[in-house]
Amino acid sequence: MAMKEAYEKKLQAQLDEWSAEIDRLKAKADSQEADAQLKYYKEIEELRSLQAAANDKLVELKDSSDDAWEDLKAGVDSARDSLGHALRSAASRFK
Repeated sequence: MAMKEAYEKKLQAQLDEWSAEIDRLKAKADSQEADAQLKYYKEIEELRSLQAAANDKLVELKDSSDDAWEDLKAGVDSARDSLGHALRSAASRFK
């Protein structure tokens, strides 16, 4: 398996895992009182935005040539790291 393909699969698996985590946070938010719900929904909206950006970068990576993907990797890593950090931060507040 080529490096690009392996990287894509690893990234897709991570994004899928985080999508499920965001869904779990949404379920927790749904069970909160109105004031807390608003706060949590705002955080979830931000997470979904970061998730969409990371997914867009993955699509861009998948569409790139085998030679060009290394150039895109830094942007993909940055989007992934931003989403991961935001998700960990939000999860710590959803207790």
